[in-house]
Amino acid sequence: MTFTLPELPYAYDALEPYIDEETMKLHHDKHHQTYVNKLNAGLKNNDQTANMSIQQLLQNLNKFPEDIQAVVRNNGGGHYNHSLFGKILTPDFDSRPSEELLEELNQAFGSYDQFQQSFNDAALSVFGSGWAWLVKEENNALNIVTTKNQDSPLTVHQSPLLGLDVWEHAYYLKYQNRRPEYVKAFWHIVNWDEVNKRLNHFKTIGE
Repeated sequence: MTFTLPELPYAYDALEPYIDEETMKLHHDKHHQTYVNKLNAGLKNNDQTANMSIQQLLQNLNKFPEDIQAVVRNNGGGHYNHSLFGKILTPDFDSRPSEELLEELNQAFGSYDQFQQSFNDAALSVFGSGWAWLVKEENNALNIVTTKNQDSPLTVHQSPLLGLDVWEHAYYLKYQNRRPEYVKAFWHIVNWDEVNKRLNHFKTIGE
């Protein structure tokens, strides 16, 4: 399978003032494209992975030889994570979770505000490059986790609903070293409709 760079569902400048146009262009056209290119090059002519989706590759990571594992973990993870990240952002600012999702967040974290605080704390705790995630565990419980570099929750059988990229390339042009400001800005541009779709998807068929 040859992987391709997905189009963003909005213009590069659509998330301003929270994420600037130049950052979105570099993030999507350069960083994400590089992950796609390296993934395709690393899996070229590999019969074991030829017909597998990106989700299947990540979920079966440990079944591959070490060299293929590295390609899938780093570049496959980068492709999957960034594809998700592009979808869960929206220029329809300050949306809110659905009642169904809000109820699950309340049950898991006590309140929506406590969920936000716990997610912020996780994002700020990542040392160096990585991600903060809201995931659904195999037992259907919601949880907040972090991953390093481009590791994906799919590799440990967690279903990602919401992810925040805290690599410096995601925010440095606008926020420099002020990651807390970037994390705070993130909540204005979360596409809660997409997050709720993912919740319902994992409830019905898993991934």
